Amino acid sequence: MKKAIILFIVFIFAEKIIAQDNITYQQPPKEILDLVNVQPAPNVMMDTRKEFMVLRYRNMYKTLDDLNQEEIRLGGLRVNPVLNISSTVSYSNNIKVQKIKGGNPIQVSGLPENPKLTNFSWSLNEQKMAFTHTTKLGVELWVLDIASATAKKVTDAILNANTGNPFSWYKDNEHLLVKMLPANRTALLDPKKTLPLGPTVAVSSGSKSQNRTYQDLLKNPMDETNFETIVSAELYKVQLNGDKSLVFPKDMYVGESFSPDGNYIMLTTVKKPFSYIVPYSRFPLTTVVYDVQGKLIKTINEVPLTEVMPKGFMAVRKGKRSLGWRSDEAASWCYAVALDEGDFANKVDFRDEVFIWRAPFDKEPISIIKTQQRFAGIDWGAENIAIAYDSWYDTRNTKTYLFNPSNPSQAPKIIFDRNEQDVYADPGNFETKKNQYGRYVIAMENGNAYLLGNGFTKEGQFPFIDAYDFKTLRSKRLYQSAYTDKKENLLSIEDFKNGIALVQIESKSDFPNYYFRNYSKKNTLTQITHFPNPFENIKDIYKEVIKYKRKDGVELNGTLYLPKGYDKIKRKSFPC
Repeated sequence: MKKAIILFIVFIFAEKIIAQDNITYQQPPKEILDLVNVQPAPNVMMDTRKEFMVLRYRNMYKTLDDLNQEEIRLGGLRVNPVLNISSTVSYSNNIKVQKIKGGNPIQVSGLPENPKLTNFSWSLNEQKMAFTHTTKLGVELWVLDIASATAKKVTDAILNANTGNPFSWYKDNEHLLVKMLPANRTALLDPKKTLPLGPTVAVSSGSKSQNRTYQDLLKNPMDETNFETIVSAELYKVQLNGDKSLVFPKDMYVGESFSPDGNYIMLTTVKKPFSYIVPYSRFPLTTVVYDVQGKLIKTINEVPLTEVMPKGFMAVRKGKRSLGWRSDEAASWCYAVALDEGDFANKVDFRDEVFIWRAPFDKEPISIIKTQQRFAGIDWGAENIAIAYDSWYDTRNTKTYLFNPSNPSQAPKIIFDRNEQDVYADPGNFETKKNQYGRYVIAMENGNAYLLGNGFTKEGQFPFIDAYDFKTLRSKRLYQSAYTDKKENLLSIEDFKNGIALVQIESKSDFPNYYFRNYSKKNTLTQITHFPNPFENIKDIYKEVIKYKRKDGVELNGTLYLPKGYDKIKRKSFPC
């Protein structure tokens, strides 16, 4: 009987322990939870006509469900194998449309439940905006009609977004080139369930090379098979009503772009053999140009597997690199070639040479500039004006060149030569605007370009706008923020003739909002968004850093918060 009683007591005690262990996540009081889950100020995407802007909202933090999603890491990619999109992507959870002149935000209708939106892209005429929605099954294509503020689904959850934005607009504004999962796609191999067919074999050529330690590399033949599966896609021409037709068959597409005039399509694909020591960006790559109907025009670049490179941060591979369409011409291809064979140890007068190759690529490329250091990009302006950049890691030096791309015999001028870490001497970045092709080029008005700078000084940060004269190579200060109790971000110049800039202003008590600043006349501000301050109920709390010494002599400190109205003189007890 005693044994029975003891067993009964133990059983009850064990049941209590089990019940106590079954604890769910605890939450703080609603007042604290509301502050933690406050929604940040939305991101603003404004059309070039200054008629509408799209407001994209997001959560402050990722949810536990987001963090608990599946992830595989292959060839430098981190993707969700179930949803076929990068596992590191951040989503918007709502979008609104607002008329810029005197309008209020209008909730977009037709959005899916629990939206997870990303990859936003204007159509060329800016009357529509395409984006993706990630469901529990995969990635869908959606389109927003700006004027009516309505969204509709265009495709099912069959997009392949594992290597980035899975769509591009055609120039007719009615079709999109969409990267979709192959119709006969095989399932991914599970290393826990699938036995390897043979050993992992690595072959060395005997060449010496110092590679960086890359993350997420392929490790075996099973990884190779899975990498090919997640990257492979078919490219379809999709109409806004959902009708689609296959344009390019299954391949490992990692780059797709239309020429500025929309008449050519550039496609870059990954080829075999793969590598176990470098990411997919250094796998064999082939770049081919087609016309808009899908007819082959020319193979313009073939890159072999690049496992062996000279040591150093400024080492690059041989051959064409930094490929891209020239923004100010209809269909011109721009690329750079290393003159030092990609090895910084080779002493040469010029490190890189930049070429232009015009469609249909039946003539030889034209050299337009040579850079003293490693080529770092071009801002295109007009037929006879462009800005090139180079840099050198070891010295942290960066140079900015003004040159004439139409006359390569005309020597470029170095207009800025500075240490890129010297933020006090940063002249700013050239402001751009969309041209007739919908591409961004250097904005010029009456012979002046414009520089927007962060304005870091010893006294604080005071962003500025400068007019830059390409003839005299001198700048003139048009505006500099004078706030000492607020932060002003100069986002863009929206009207160059009348001197109107889009800015964002915030302070300790003012939530970030957007304004038009007329910097040419009386420096007036016109507020265009009125986002309420979600921290309004705590703006009057008392905050103090207190310091004290423990009995053992250790100095400690903490932050004391007291609610609004708390009497610090009487202070009978601290609030709970």
